[in-house]
Amino acid sequence: MSLSHLHPSNLPVRVSSESCPVAPGHPQSTGTSSCGWLAPPPCTLDPLKSTIALGRLSESPAIFLNHAPNRRVAFNSTSFFCCFCLCFCFFSNSSYEYMLNFARQTLKRVPSFQELLQGTMGSAKEEISVDVLVIGAGPTGLGAAKRLNQIDGPSWLIVDSNETPGGLASTDVTPEGFLYDVGGHVIFSHYKYFDDCIDEALPNDDDWFTHQRISYVRCKRQWVPYPFQNNLSMLGKDDQAKCMEGLIDAALESRVANTKPKDFDEWIVRQLGVGIADLFMRPYNFKVWAVPTTKMQCEWLGERVAAPNVKGVMHNIIHNKVAGNWGPNATFRFPAKDGTGGIWIAVAKTLPESKTRYGDHAKVTKVDADGHKVHLKDGTVVNYKKLINTMAVDALVETMGDKELIDLSKGLFYSTTHVIGVGLRGERPERIGDKCWLYFPEDDCPFYRATIFSNYSPYNQPQKDVKLATQQLADGSKPSSTEPQEGPYWSIMLEVSESSMKPVDEKNMLKDCIQGLINTEMIKPDDEIVSTYHRRFDHGYPTPSLEREGVLKQLLPALQAKDILSRGRFGSWRYEVGNQDHSFMLGVEAVDHVVNGAVELTLNHPDFVNGRKNEERRLKDGAQIFAKPSLALRNKGVD
Repeated sequence: MSLSHLHPSNLPVRVSSESCPVAPGHPQSTGTSSCGWLAPPPCTLDPLKSTIALGRLSESPAIFLNHAPNRRVAFNSTSFFCCFCLCFCFFSNSSYEYMLNFARQTLKRVPSFQELLQGTMGSAKEEISVDVLVIGAGPTGLGAAKRLNQIDGPSWLIVDSNETPGGLASTDVTPEGFLYDVGGHVIFSHYKYFDDCIDEALPNDDDWFTHQRISYVRCKRQWVPYPFQNNLSMLGKDDQAKCMEGLIDAALESRVANTKPKDFDEWIVRQLGVGIADLFMRPYNFKVWAVPTTKMQCEWLGERVAAPNVKGVMHNIIHNKVAGNWGPNATFRFPAKDGTGGIWIAVAKTLPESKTRYGDHAKVTKVDADGHKVHLKDGTVVNYKKLINTMAVDALVETMGDKELIDLSKGLFYSTTHVIGVGLRGERPERIGDKCWLYFPEDDCPFYRATIFSNYSPYNQPQKDVKLATQQLADGSKPSSTEPQEGPYWSIMLEVSESSMKPVDEKNMLKDCIQGLINTEMIKPDDEIVSTYHRRFDHGYPTPSLEREGVLKQLLPALQAKDILSRGRFGSWRYEVGNQDHSFMLGVEAVDHVVNGAVELTLNHPDFVNGRKNEERRLKDGAQIFAKPSLALRNKGVD
């Protein structure tokens, strides 16, 4: 029997602007479709299946061609077989063997009639095999991918469920054009390799602004320069006396102490005394971590808390002087455009697109650790030899379904972070000036930190000539006019913590934060608010709880025994190496460990890497030492 009548030119294709009966609103067309489907749309397959079910097999090709956007649909198993194979059988019973052979060649297996009827062959799982799979395209995952791409050795793939790389270092934009990071992020680095990579991604001088940190602590209606313990001269006399007494007692007791502090609270009292503990350190840290200081260990501290010089503090009090800037972030960089997230988008663009998969379809649904397979939401199965995981380790073990590891991970504690943004019309007030970020230990506001985000870059808010309507006045009252007006504009980003030990009123959080800004004299009641933002990040801070090390010392090695290296802010759960530079290098060092067995200094020796400039790795030189290594050299297990 001749099949020439099945040629598209001979088919009775109907051209119509009517909606598809199965998917209303989808136009029928024999030309280029307006819908832009990149895969066979439901309106192509559903009427096809209905036609087959009704026994009208001869109409199947016409329906397929009538509904499928020309030259924009990948001819997968469903779109081809449902219209061709069944009709082929219908017109020529003797061609059954031919159809089976075609199926074997095209689909690598023979579909059942039920699969053809239901279209399930269209979801046939794609299988990919790589040496190293990287889960997550935040700083850690991108660090791993960057290193893998540099050494050009093992095959690799990076997947992320978000459309845009960046993870917890990404940036959101409000409808009005205000930018907000996922919390307070700035760039300061302990590693030359990290510097090389972000400078490669954003190489021009005008890609960056460099700032001197100007930070204060709000205490007793005063702005005390940060670090608080070095600037007691700004306090009232009574508070100065209490804090100095505590500092002296702590200095004397530390000379005879022969045991380590049992928790963070004891460390605070030993280092800073009871006065500073009660006035600042205890209330502030509870607002940040959402757990009492008595439930936190102190091994994570390192360079993060300034040890006071008692003589220097006393000298400043007597002479009413302010101490200078301290700490690794006393000077920092910030991208001119696109916020912190722009850095990681730019870094991701330096990677080959063929080795990246971003979007909901790339969400990890299952990790088969025994089979060394990862299942993605779109049905893809990725076979790997080594897995570098950067999703939260508690989420990882859930996808593994490993009850023992799930139970173990329950010993880890974290807090949730709410990021609140307030965009205002008007010149930046003089009382705000060039402040960067501010700390709030007291209970007159729900937030623990405020960042003057508009001070980081003039592109973090709309330009002056943009017209925006006033949504409300700061005191909640309605504006006199809702007509859009020009700027200038400035913005504040706030952070609020939440945990089972520190619940929050999420429904009223925005309103309470705006009132907190008024209470702390950050804004005035009649200030015009033109934009607001609120987003909740479930995993905000990996808490260095008393139980943390006991859990991690079992959990991370157990995963490595399964060829899984879990790294990153929540992947390895170590806040002390949770900044962007640390996170990036956790990924880089994980790759070096997988390939060459190199020691992971950042993961295992935080104080060491934080106390020096790490210049051993460079982006432009050093790749030759790997000489395209084979993963077979490190086939099983990781040290």
